[in-house]
Amino acid sequence: MASRSLGGLSGSRGSSGAGKKSLSARNAAVERRNLITVCRFSVKTLIDRSCFETIDDSSPEFNNFAAILEQILSHRLKGQVTWFGYESPRSFWDYIRVACRKVSQNCICSIENMENVSSSRAKGRAWIRVALMEKHLSEYISTALRDFKTTRRFYEDGAIVLGEEANMLAGMLLGLNAIDFSFCLKGQGLDGNFPAVIDYTPYLKFTQSSDSISSDEEELRTLGSSGSSGSSTPEKVGPPFIMDENSWFNKCKRVRHKYQLTLEQKGYLEELLRLRENELSKSVSQNKLLLQRIEDSELAHKLEKEQLEYIIVELQDQLKSYHSLDQLSAEVSLSQTSLDPGQSQEGEGKQDPLNFISEGKEDTPSLLGLCGSLTSVASYKSLTSLKSNDYLASPTTEMTSPGLTPS
Repeated sequence: MASRSLGGLSGSRGSSGAGKKSLSARNAAVERRNLITVCRFSVKTLIDRSCFETIDDSSPEFNNFAAILEQILSHRLKGQVTWFGYESPRSFWDYIRVACRKVSQNCICSIENMENVSSSRAKGRAWIRVALMEKHLSEYISTALRDFKTTRRFYEDGAIVLGEEANMLAGMLLGLNAIDFSFCLKGQGLDGNFPAVIDYTPYLKFTQSSDSISSDEEELRTLGSSGSSGSSTPEKVGPPFIMDENSWFNKCKRVRHKYQLTLEQKGYLEELLRLRENELSKSVSQNKLLLQRIEDSELAHKLEKEQLEYIIVELQDQLKSYHSLDQLSAEVSLSQTSLDPGQSQEGEGKQDPLNFISEGKEDTPSLLGLCGSLTSVASYKSLTSLKSNDYLASPTTEMTSPGLTPS
């Protein structure tokens, strides 16, 4: 019996330990989910508020966002172990200072050298404001989360920056780059002596059912009748939540502002579309002109090619005719020498003045027509039939002849 009781006791202890572990895991998961959800609501609230006013340190939406981001970056942050084995608390600035060194043109050194900011928590709050004004907060967080080794060294298991929610955080903070922030780095918001407190009331929404409203009315009637015996109960009870005139006016103002922004964007997009259509029409017309020029140049090249081919054929025909004339003149000379051998001997003794002229002067393009006429058959016969004494008939004729020069 004793052994059974001991076994039952050990089993109850094991089950209680497992229950505590599961409960702690559930609590950690709920805490992470709540912080991420509230951060998303806060970012949306900041974006909506930036349409109507400038976001600065006096804005309650920003103060709430800064507190939420500080809680997220401080979630399950490890303490710093000293030489004596004691663990001292840390701030998220210690993690940001190490993990965000790789960001180009970062503000880490400038924040560390600030004179009016001394504590680590105040430096972290100053870094949030400077990163928002530089529109680089999402880049800082993404760079820090990519350095998983450093993140693992600073945070415990179950932290938000080590879970799947970290990627959602970097994506949510990207929308803050569209807001122009204006902060003073000497205000009360940088006081690091007090922890940041999140205000959840702007993000809570409670809707009553019809049964709950009727039960409340019945309870109010009962309380009214019991409180005053002689007085009658009220016939009608007002709704639990009534929006005043100021809230309706602000809501109408926001809707009107959104409508004006949408109208301006619509006009801008229409003007941009008109300009793009004009550019497209000009490009189409220029394309047509270029295509027409290409067609005209191709046609001109084709005609020029045909003309060149025709000229080549004609030159080839003329070359063939010149070869045939040379052969014919050679045959005629052979026939003349065979018919008159004495004249050929006189021709050998005396040099033909025409040949002397042709030997003394080089052929020029201007004499090509004359040479062509001399190579014809009729001119060749007339020249060979002449005798040498005909050229030397008298000195006067030799001096006055334009074709001969005095020797």
